[in-house]
Amino acid sequence: MEELMQKYAQVLLKTCLKIEKGQSLLINFNAERIDFARIVAKEAYKLGVKDIYFDMKDAYLKHDALLALDTKDLKKTQMWDRTIWNEYAKKGAAFLNLTSENPGLMKDVDPKKMNEMSMYSLKTCVTFDELRDKVMFPWCIAAVPTETWAKELFPKAENPVKELWMKIFAICGINFPDTEGLWESKIEHLISRAQKLNTYQFKKLKYKNSLGTDLEISLPKNHIWASGKETLQNGKDVIVNFPTEEIFTSPDATSANGIVYASLPLCYQNVVIKDFSITFKEGVAVSCEAKEGEETLKQLIHSTENANRLGEIALVPYDSPIREADMIFYETLYDENAACHMALGASFTECIQDGPNKTKEELATLHLNQCENHVDFMIGTKDLEIIGITEDNKEIPIFEEGNFSKLFE
Repeated sequence: MEELMQKYAQVLLKTCLKIEKGQSLLINFNAERIDFARIVAKEAYKLGVKDIYFDMKDAYLKHDALLALDTKDLKKTQMWDRTIWNEYAKKGAAFLNLTSENPGLMKDVDPKKMNEMSMYSLKTCVTFDELRDKVMFPWCIAAVPTETWAKELFPKAENPVKELWMKIFAICGINFPDTEGLWESKIEHLISRAQKLNTYQFKKLKYKNSLGTDLEISLPKNHIWASGKETLQNGKDVIVNFPTEEIFTSPDATSANGIVYASLPLCYQNVVIKDFSITFKEGVAVSCEAKEGEETLKQLIHSTENANRLGEIALVPYDSPIREADMIFYETLYDENAACHMALGASFTECIQDGPNKTKEELATLHLNQCENHVDFMIGTKDLEIIGITEDNKEIPIFEEGNFSKLFE
């Protein structure tokens, strides 16, 4: 196990972040996984990193504080303050976010209070967000297990945490002899599909499936379909989500009309939202329903300006390796790579021609969504159909029966 954890750390630093000698590093991690943070740090030092900021968090401390304190006092605790991220972003540090879930932990917390603190946290790292949008530094999100999360996924296992670690290693190819080569090949395939989509420059997409999804959404002119590889301003290629199976772009945020049904639960701020749908009119989410977590979903949609509009649409085949793991992970990083998904909130500057060099005002005129938040939710099913409409009104099948059509294989 120790050897695989060490290799996982090496892949995150060298393959994903492409970290360089002398570069600073910020590691955001769960207190429960300080053992892995130590492994990452040791490997980073070997690569010549001399400045590491350890941003340790604890969901249980946050939970208890949310129950005991009002928002005025919560803001004094520093648990939601990410100001230091701005300083590390300014000096071009690499950012490694080791995400973990504690499904259901926050179900007894007031959704309004939790949302207010989430928005406060985002406001503390505005410079980080701005420089990330301009692709000025490398960043990567990867998962590490917590006991609560592992027990949710493997309730009968003798050692649930070990089971989850092994699942993560398998999906990420850590137990594969040439992990770097594996991911180079995978990324090249994703890029090839994205390039095929870009040649069509679809003006509109139509989504339908048996859950009831029936949605139309337009794409801006000169939009770009991107993959999990991001090219920084200095020319370095990094992997921002690890693992990744998606091809994505940003839609016209004023155009969505219809209804979309979630195909997998969404674990948002450690609250599980299940069996939900969102109805859009002229780009705005005008209503939503959920069998579980509906109030949290409503708070999400109304959390901040433009959180009720779409900023991303992503294509992931139903036969994705993560979906074939045949389990719900209750972790967006994994579940979004098991199914087609959309995101409420911020658009991606990289998904429009010369986007990283455009001002917010210029992006707004192109109808790319400007928002502090960005939350993915999964919509892919075995029978999902997606039709692309070209400028001359030709209908091109993009997805048939949940997977890419032959045109995009």
